[in-house]
Formats: sequence, C-alpha cells, structure tokens
Amino acid sequence: MEQRGVECERTLPQIRATLQVAKLDPSELKPTVQCLSFSERCSSEDYCLMEVDETLCKHIESGQSLIIRGDMDEHAVLCSEDKTYDLKIADTSNMLLIIPDCKTPDQLGSESSSEHLIHCQIYGFAKSYWELKRTRPKLKKLKKLLMENQYEGPSSEKERNSTYSKYTKEDLMERIQASEQEIMQQLQQIHACRIEGYWRILEFEYEIKLLSHVTQLVDSESWSFSKIPLAICLQELEILEPREMIEHCLNCYGKRYTNEEEVFYAINEDEVCKSIALMLLRNAVKFNLSEFEEVWQQSVPEGMSTRLDQLKGIALVDRNSRPQVIFQLNVEDLPENIQERFNSLFSIRAKWTEEDIAPYIQGLCGEKQTIGTLLTKYARSSMQNGMKVFSSRRPV
Repeated sequence: MEQRGVECERTLPQIRATLQVAKLDPSELKPTVQCLSFSERCSSEDYCLMEVDETLCKHIESGQSLIIRGDMDEHAVLCSEDKTYDLKIADTSNMLLIIPDCKTPDQLGSESSSEHLIHCQIYGFAKSYWELKRTRPKLKKLKKLLMENQYEGPSSEKERNSTYSKYTKEDLMERIQASEQEIMQQLQQIHACRIEGYWRILEFEYEIKLLSHVTQLVDSESWSFSKIPLAICLQELEILEPREMIEHCLNCYGKRYTNEEEVFYAINEDEVCKSIALMLLRNAVKFNLSEFEEVWQQSVPEGMSTRLDQLKGIALVDRNSRPQVIFQLNVEDLPENIQERFNSLFSIRAKWTEEDIAPYIQGLCGEKQTIGTLLTKYARSSMQNGMKVFSSRRPV
C-alpha cells in the first residue's frame, strides 16, 4: 500500500517481482491488480460505518431515509418509516478502510485474461462501526409531552394561557425515539386528536363527557350500537360539542364503515366498558370488588355487559385480601425498561400468576421473545397452593 498519490504508484514489473518474492503463482490469482494509496483528504473522522441487514439495505437503495433520534440525555436510536433500532458501537480488531473505487472479486469478472492495474485511493478508515438491533419504540415520553397541555373543550381553550406547549407531528418526531408509523399508532392508542394542526390529548373527564353524549343519543333514538349514523349523530350533538370532537369520539370508541353510501359507526363495547371502569377507579385507592362490579355494570350503557377481562393492563384484582379488592394499575404508567418494569411490578405484589402479570409485560416482548422467555429471565417460579407463581430474582 502506498502512502500518497500518483508519484508512488506501482508498476506491473514491480508487482510481478513482489509475487515472485512471496512465492505466489500469478496464474492462480486474478489478472486485475488493485493498488491502494491514501488520499490527501484521508481522515478517520469524516466517516462512520454502519452495518445494515438486507431489509434496511433495500430500504436505503430504494431512496428512502433513515433518521437518528435522541435528545442529549438519551441513547440514540435509528428509525426507518416503521421500525426502531438501537445503535451500538462495535469495535473491530482489524482496520476498516473506506475505498469507494475498490472492487470485490465478483465485480472484477473474468472478461480479460491480460494483467492490468487499477489505482484506488483510501478516503477514510475506522476501528469501529455502528451495529443495529431491532428494539421497541420509546413511546412513554409521547403521552408525557401531550399531558402538559390537555384539551378540555373549546370553552376552556379560550381561557388557557397561550404559553402552554403544543406539538405538531413534526415536533413529536423530533422528540420521540420511534418511527413515524409507531408514533402515529401510539397517538391513536392514547386517543390523541389533531386540533388546529397540533396533536392534543383530551382531558379524561371531557372525553367521558363526549362518550356520554353519544351513548345517550343512541339510547334516546333507540339505535343499535353497531349502527350509529354519523350524519344524524353530528347534527343532533353539534349544539353541545364541536362536530370534529364528536367524530373523534366515535373514531376512538368505534369502527367506521359505509352502507349504501351512508357512513355508520359500530361501537366497541369493551372500549366503552374499560373507560367507564377507569372513571370509577381513578379516584379510589382500592375498591371492594363485588361493589365495584355492581356499580360498573350500572354505569355502562344499557345493553352492554361488563367483564373483568376487559380491564387487562389497566386494573388489578387482589384476590388474597378479604374482602377482595380492585385498584387501578395502568401499564402505560410503568417504566419502559424491562428490569425496571419487573422491579416496579414486584414492589406492588411479591408473587404473581402468569395470568395477572402477562398484560403488564406483553408489550416488552421482542421479535422472537415470549412472555415465558421474559419470566424465565427476570423472575423465579414456585408453587403456591397448587398454582405456579412468579417472584423477583433479586431483592426489591
């Protein structure tokens, strides 16, 4: 390898002499010889290398972009349009050279059998590279940001200070360590709404108020919850709330469909029952289970049925207390880090059945992980009253 430009370029006689000293047979080698030299602009600081899999390689080759996201106090992640990857530096014992014009043996081909030279310049070098690993998006911060300025309805909005934070989609994509698709899915999951170009989360009592308007109208009109006509619904309720808020409520709690060119909504019974349960539980530390079930059933719209399995991931039943009690435990409020999540759960309850803990760790599973895999790694199993339970592997 030469140290600088054209002045020191090797010739074919020099190369043949080198092969002879090395006792190598030229007939066993490719006829094309690539001579490497350092460019005058060669630097180890101008380039970073990143290892990508076939999927990401095709993503880049098709002209799509990859974005690195993370605030100063956060570990950087790389995002495609729909996936998030951890960025980790991997050291290598071999020097990695960046040579744009260098060709691999398969690129050289065998068209010519005559010896010839190709001079290639090294533009950079590195002793490490970025290694990518698929990871879960870090979305907890999204709700935290939107909770800073909850939407309480048009009347309250006029009285609010204009200095309250508001975020566009672009703002959120700058702050949240997740892909665009993952962010949009989470906005939908937390019932966020785009108001005047900004994403806002509805104050819970206001959201329940909107839901109550819809369910009361369904009852008064004797409609089926599986067939609510959008046009009539908006027309009847616009004197109470803005049309876009009523339609947003229907989108949160129902599924939109068209029948004979008219738009209808089918309300999701489980989602309605879950929100009403949260309304009952949010101000109570613990609620007598039998009393809660009775009040809960009386509070939901007529024709709907409540079931405890509707509360997976938002409430927990303590069946060992006398009387049995239920209390709010929302998975969204737990840490995103796996070990911290398990520490938090075991501080709440020392021993868990798989059925009880599953809703709180399901979202932690990676691409090839299962709930069983996580429990094996982060918990210890034992038998209690003939039932398998899980406890912490470390003091909590």
